[in-house]
Amino acid sequence: DAPPVFNVEGTNFMFVKKSGLFFVCTTVSNISPVFAIELLGKMTKVFKDYCGVLNEESIRKNFVLIYELLDEIMDFGYPQTTGTENLKACIVNEAIIVDGPRLGLSLPKMNPRTVPSNAVHRPVGPAVGGSKKQKNEIFVDILERLTVLLNSAGYVLNSSIDGSIQMKSYLSGNPELKLALNEDISIGGSGGSYGAVVLDDCNFHECVDLTEFDDFKILSFYPPDGEFAVMNYRVTSDFRVPFRVFPVIEEVTPYKLELTLRIRADIPEQNYGGNVQVAVQMPKSTQNASCELPPGAQGQQAEYSSAEHKVFWALKKIQGGCEQAMRCRITFASACTEQTKREVGPISLNFEIPMYNVSSLQVKYLRIAENKSYNPYRWVRYVTQSSSYVCRT
Repeated sequence: DAPPVFNVEGTNFMFVKKSGLFFVCTTVSNISPVFAIELLGKMTKVFKDYCGVLNEESIRKNFVLIYELLDEIMDFGYPQTTGTENLKACIVNEAIIVDGPRLGLSLPKMNPRTVPSNAVHRPVGPAVGGSKKQKNEIFVDILERLTVLLNSAGYVLNSSIDGSIQMKSYLSGNPELKLALNEDISIGGSGGSYGAVVLDDCNFHECVDLTEFDDFKILSFYPPDGEFAVMNYRVTSDFRVPFRVFPVIEEVTPYKLELTLRIRADIPEQNYGGNVQVAVQMPKSTQNASCELPPGAQGQQAEYSSAEHKVFWALKKIQGGCEQAMRCRITFASACTEQTKREVGPISLNFEIPMYNVSSLQVKYLRIAENKSYNPYRWVRYVTQSSSYVCRT
């Protein structure tokens, strides 16, 4: 894969990849690469806000709208503004609505007033064929990405959480909102009572008023247009990792190794890990590898890719408290050594756990401060994802 910044014959190329699409910036000047990548990231957010969905079809159908956005964002190669709200006064084209991606996970609803999650893919501006009267609704996602390193015994060597409270508002009149979090939050990596939510550090969107945060952990703000991060936070203190991985390597014959891989879901029984993808690096001298799943295993598939020298194990779902196993027989052309055994691994996991977060950060309530009778539809969900989840063998 190409690095995010590279030079070809005097031209600098910088890119970001979002939703399987490459957004590229080129320049012959010696500009800051971080500045260009930050600008591309802001642009993709604006495109998503105005198109509703960021994929190949939405860009193709909304090319005129995106060209108009680019024309307002940049003047003679210099960025002017990347604010969704600021651009609204300048944009006249309407978005053509494209269906959002199917995540493959059926996220449970929090309460009867919750609406389907695909409603969050609605564009912020007017849309072709869209209803003139829009529902008053607001979407809140508490998203946590885990970085975990495990040893072969399943013990945690290193772990951290990168969390974010994302919000997208479709409220008329732009009312002031109050978002309340756990009262036992401690910031700074120390202090707090037993069981308290300890954050190493956090930052807030510029629209957030922190007057009541220190005493009551309440965030007050007037939500801007489009999707925005109300709060970003980081946790490096000990926490219960959602999956434990236990690899066992045995030498069957001088030319064959057997890898037994067990994965245990250390999450509550009512939760589950969805779309779990396991990748195991094989030695370069591997001639073949055959995978065996337990009898009656459903929603699972395992195969060896000779081109990548990896074994891939896909599990559609792992219920909390359950354990899944896979056996792999690795064949070599020459006799394997201790060095060959050490070349098995590392093991990496990709997964998503809906309606669960590791840090225990909770949204206690989301209220409109000005008008008590104003009762919008609410969609609040918790999602835990893997960022880098690796087990050493």
